[in-house]
Amino acid sequence: MSATVTSGRLGDTPERDYSRKLRLFSAFAEPELRAAIASLQVEPGMRVLDAGCGTGETLGWLAARVAPSGLAVGIDLSTSHLDAARAALPPNALLLQADLERSPLLAASFDLVWSVNTVHHLRDPAAGTRALASLLRPGGQLALGQSSLLPDMYFAWDARLERVTTEAVRAYYRDRYHLSEYDLTAVRGLLGVLHQAGLANVATRTFLIERCAPLDTRARDWLLEAIFRGTWGERLRPYLTGVDYEELTRLCDPQHPQFALHRPDFHFIQTLTLAVGEHATPADTHRTQ
Repeated sequence: MSATVTSGRLGDTPERDYSRKLRLFSAFAEPELRAAIASLQVEPGMRVLDAGCGTGETLGWLAARVAPSGLAVGIDLSTSHLDAARAALPPNALLLQADLERSPLLAASFDLVWSVNTVHHLRDPAAGTRALASLLRPGGQLALGQSSLLPDMYFAWDARLERVTTEAVRAYYRDRYHLSEYDLTAVRGLLGVLHQAGLANVATRTFLIERCAPLDTRARDWLLEAIFRGTWGERLRPYLTGVDYEELTRLCDPQHPQFALHRPDFHFIQTLTLAVGEHATPADTHRTQ
């Protein structure tokens, strides 16, 4: 089924391609993502949905857990992401190209809906969460994940530069996507949107992603491509003082002696938060009244 041509809050369309970044992040954070999946007690025979499956790495891990009799379904808007996911699709997994808020999937079809770093891309995260919740069987779980709910630590030796760089990134996103400060911080409200969707037993758990020098290849590749090379750089110049931009440039330059990823004191911290709610059964509804 072809996707509806649409644009999300962050400009997502069927042509939008984050494939390289998605693959790098999945490789970088694989231990923490697998630990998050393990915390949900996914069992053989279950039907699971990866909503916003990207390039399919997590879909493959979910499919392995529900095998051999279960089914894993991945849904994504991007043509490029699904092409990448299809290349390593397990036999007990299916792919669907569609808008999460208007998917053709049947209600009450899944034991688990997993959606990480996705809901904040939707125009209406609360409506999107309700749509995902409607796909749960009685007693099923909706797990919404988001990285970086707490401020990331990049420069353990310079908290001030870290703070102004983070503020510059936010200013850039406000200007590029015409977002308000509320739009940029509402991503932290995963617990609230689960409650709004009428789910029961809502809870959160946070996994710490911590890496320090010397970095392995997966950590170095992700940090270099997605942060030091891609997120920062020239586009932040208008939002920083000349002195701060020069310092950031030195730290981001692999040829400079002070390149951050080569420093022996490099210490990176990021969080991955999972908010989980259950499809409300009549017993759950009675207990909350």
